[in-house]
Amino acid sequence: MNKLLISPSPHVHSGDSIEKNMYGVLIALIPAFICSAVFFGTGVFVVTLTSVVACLAFEFLIQKYLLKRQPTIFDGSALLTGVLLAFNMPSNLPVWIIVIGALVAIGIGKMSFGGLGCNIFNPALVGRVFLLISFPVQMTTWPRPLGFAGSYVDASTGATPLAILKEAVKSGTPISQIMSTEEIPGYREMVLGNMGGSLGEVAALALLVGFVYMLLRKIISWHIPVAIFATVFVFAGILHVCNPEQYASPIFHLLSGGLVLGAIFMATDYVTSPMSHKGMLIYGIGIGILTVVIRVFGAYPEGMSFAILIMNAFTPLINRYCKPVRFA
Repeated sequence: MNKLLISPSPHVHSGDSIEKNMYGVLIALIPAFICSAVFFGTGVFVVTLTSVVACLAFEFLIQKYLLKRQPTIFDGSALLTGVLLAFNMPSNLPVWIIVIGALVAIGIGKMSFGGLGCNIFNPALVGRVFLLISFPVQMTTWPRPLGFAGSYVDASTGATPLAILKEAVKSGTPISQIMSTEEIPGYREMVLGNMGGSLGEVAALALLVGFVYMLLRKIISWHIPVAIFATVFVFAGILHVCNPEQYASPIFHLLSGGLVLGAIFMATDYVTSPMSHKGMLIYGIGIGILTVVIRVFGAYPEGMSFAILIMNAFTPLINRYCKPVRFA
């Protein structure tokens, strides 16, 4: 009698791999990186290179000397964390602060949980939020877009559109009045990226190009980003209709801050997001609601990072709720 030999799963391989998907996301970030470099100049290269090198170095050292295992720095995950961390920083951030952020992102956000596949929270956002709380002045001093002439050291700084709007609402200034000033960029400038902010908060159009690329390559699915965009649009739209002089339009919320970057590249992280399509929709809706709530009613002008980290904590519960019915 012939014996059937069954190998361990997966029995059918799709051809995907960690390296393929990680480097695919990095390719999708190239248009946004180019736009950021065009608007902010040399600081973009300094911040990104420092962040990437620091993340790779810390992952190598922790794996080799603390965890006593073969380093896996070439799988693309540490490289991607470094780029995404840089995309959440201003282009004039001091190098030593960037290194601290990389240590927190890799050491605490990733390796303390066991490494790739075990982390509960998005490592880049862990690093970003740590720096925002620890160094609020440096993390909220935003260079103005000055093109390739922009200097890393002597960049001209200003507030982001969200911060300007937040202060205006606090002072009782009507939304229509502040939106008509030159302080707030028009929707065209916001789409193209001609405004202050972190490296990845600009050029919504370039980020959407990366989104389309990842959809075509099937690196991510549409569920999380679309759920976030739709929820923010509807929730912010309801508030705007109720009181247009106190609450900004939904288009402004979609194009400002880190919403596009977070929805496409941060919230869709494989490890920290739900596995089922139903769970992804619930997760995206939760992020959208929390983002608007924090932006409108919270102390911070931006809420995307906090919203994603909060929903990261709910991911195991969402996975359990959306668990498919067992056979038989």
